[in-house]
Amino acid sequence: MPKRRRLETGVEWVEISTTAADWKKADPRLLATMLGQLQLIRTFEERVLELAGEGLVHGPAHSSIGQEGGAVGSIVALRSSDAVNGSHRGHHQFLAKALTHVAPDGLNPSALVTPRIQEVLQKTLAEILGLAQGYCRGRGGSMHLQWFEAGALGTNAIVGGGAPMATGNAWAQKRSGTDDLTINYFGDGAAQIGSVLESMNLAAAWKLPVAFFVENNLYAVATHIEEAVADTRLSVRGQGFGIPSWRVDGMDPLAVHLAMEEAAAHLRAGSGPVVIEAEVYRFFHQNGPYPGSAFGYRTKEEEEAWKKRDPLLTVASEMQKLGLIDEDGVEQVRQQAIAAMDAATAELLEADPAKEGRRRIRPDLWPDPAFVNIGVRGDGSELDALTALEPTADTRPRKDLKFVDAVAGVMERRMGQDERIIVLGEDVHRLKGGTNGATKGLSTAFPDRTLGTPISENAFAGLGGGLALDGRYRPVVEFMYPDFMWVAADQVFNQIGKARHMFGGENPVPLVLRTKVAMGSGYGSQHLMDPAGIFATSPGWRIVAPSCAEDYVGLMNAALALQDPVLVIEHVDLYGEKDTVIDGDMDYIIPPGKAAVRRGGSEVTVISYLSMVKHSLEAIEQTGVDAELIDLRWLDRASLDWDTIEKSVKKTNAVLIVEQGAVGTSYGGWLADEIQRRLFDWLDQPVQRVTGAESSPSISKVLERAAIARTEEVVAGLETVRRHAGGAR
Repeated sequence: MPKRRRLETGVEWVEISTTAADWKKADPRLLATMLGQLQLIRTFEERVLELAGEGLVHGPAHSSIGQEGGAVGSIVALRSSDAVNGSHRGHHQFLAKALTHVAPDGLNPSALVTPRIQEVLQKTLAEILGLAQGYCRGRGGSMHLQWFEAGALGTNAIVGGGAPMATGNAWAQKRSGTDDLTINYFGDGAAQIGSVLESMNLAAAWKLPVAFFVENNLYAVATHIEEAVADTRLSVRGQGFGIPSWRVDGMDPLAVHLAMEEAAAHLRAGSGPVVIEAEVYRFFHQNGPYPGSAFGYRTKEEEEAWKKRDPLLTVASEMQKLGLIDEDGVEQVRQQAIAAMDAATAELLEADPAKEGRRRIRPDLWPDPAFVNIGVRGDGSELDALTALEPTADTRPRKDLKFVDAVAGVMERRMGQDERIIVLGEDVHRLKGGTNGATKGLSTAFPDRTLGTPISENAFAGLGGGLALDGRYRPVVEFMYPDFMWVAADQVFNQIGKARHMFGGENPVPLVLRTKVAMGSGYGSQHLMDPAGIFATSPGWRIVAPSCAEDYVGLMNAALALQDPVLVIEHVDLYGEKDTVIDGDMDYIIPPGKAAVRRGGSEVTVISYLSMVKHSLEAIEQTGVDAELIDLRWLDRASLDWDTIEKSVKKTNAVLIVEQGAVGTSYGGWLADEIQRRLFDWLDQPVQRVTGAESSPSISKVLERAAIARTEEVVAGLETVRRHAGGAR
């Protein structure tokens, strides 16, 4: 018979509930503020549902009615420098944080609505209606509410998507020497999401001051929690990561406040993250003004039982018991909130002249349609003060070194000059510079800024995104292989790439994502892709793809100065190559819009990047075709050097786009389309392309070679162009 010993996690997991003594002990100003916030939020949400019923809310209206106690109880005592983010059902969290920010000394039930509170209500309503005066200029709407000044980092329509971002914000708070904290709100559905669990692990490993706050409202749309998990006490998640956890009745705002007080003390002491589970109940369906019983997944009896525990009624009742307010006072609070929402609504709506008895949004309040693409990325003006240089025209002496040493060297130079730069990724601090030496020397020179992460791309990519949005640091995130972007696709594309535009177009997102193309190395179908095509057709990202060490220096320097997310693509074939850099200068930039002409010619314009530039030169020599070879350097839509491309095409009247990777995720596909639409009148033949096969590269050396393009495929492409040119003549 084996010996058995019961194991324990070693961290507390407790449930908190209030007693009459707790209510008596509570500061009357705290209770008054809770009552005021609860009523303002409730009335706000009721007005949103009213407008949704009139068809004036475009998109979903995820009401928080019934759940306000969790947000108010946990936020009411926070500082403006503390931060929160949440999910699609986040009006109550945003408003609680905004109201606490504009009224840090609390609310007065007798004079509830100050001018600043009125402004918060109107701007929030304007945002939900999609209007220009909203906090995100109408782009965020109901699900993407952000106000950095108040510590509202942004609500999120992706279930669980905000957890990594909150973790990054908490890292910045800790690193900056503050005792500020961050709360990430999510629901019972997100408690099983990988990004949340990865973030819990990373936050625990690094002792970050982030609270993972589970609003357990028992239903993910219509699916009851008992159908989704074995243990419905979702705060049990903390036990798996060594995180102390609190479980509390979220319909009791004071209980939530007391739990948050204990949790905040833990966070501010530098002891690491916490989990708080508040059991709450949304009184309405997932979206819109109808109860869940109308859709058959809840009973009216269940709904009525929960309504008797309404957090607004609870606080009002307890205050009345204590003699802090009477029934008329409670009604006055409600009437003041209604008057405030009436005033806010009156500023945004007017009678609809085409429909008697109906209202419409005032036409002059809509955003200008010309604003649609403003702020997808910044304008790059931050580079104006830096020294731009064209290496091909620079005659200074060169220094010999390998390409990969230039990668590590320019990072060491920049980190030495800019203490904001943080490098993070798997094994970047080990193996003498990661798996290829690209971060060599960084962990020795900057041990506290070279962070080896757990294997959790979703968490550490999103942590980098949170750091970038915070603004105090400039993260450089490494994906060991580009295929791993699919693991972190939500953070890379839905969060980091869209953040600037989605939240109004003004928030910088200074993040660099490094990765390497490894075609030819035998790592198989899940490690060898070229990510350029995916990123080029996704909004928000800039892309650089250096073909030589001198370019790498200038392009990385530019990437690290831009206020946009930049993908830096490297190629393993280049790492070991003997190369040169300008001796004594690691500070110049090669700005967006600057391609390099590697060879002049008149028969065809060959366009390429990374290692295929060298293969293209070899093919041109072998065929004798008088080709002009353009090394793009910058690949994204906003950064392409169209002047150089157009000048060349107008001379050669033919184009061959050369890339190594699979045709399905090809970068050249969209580029060929753009060239043919811009330069059709100067083309004597269709744009030709060299790519790999449809398949991903295989482990087999023979099949891997068959799946990718190299010199031989470029030769064939050039011959195709030559044949078409002959036919044209």
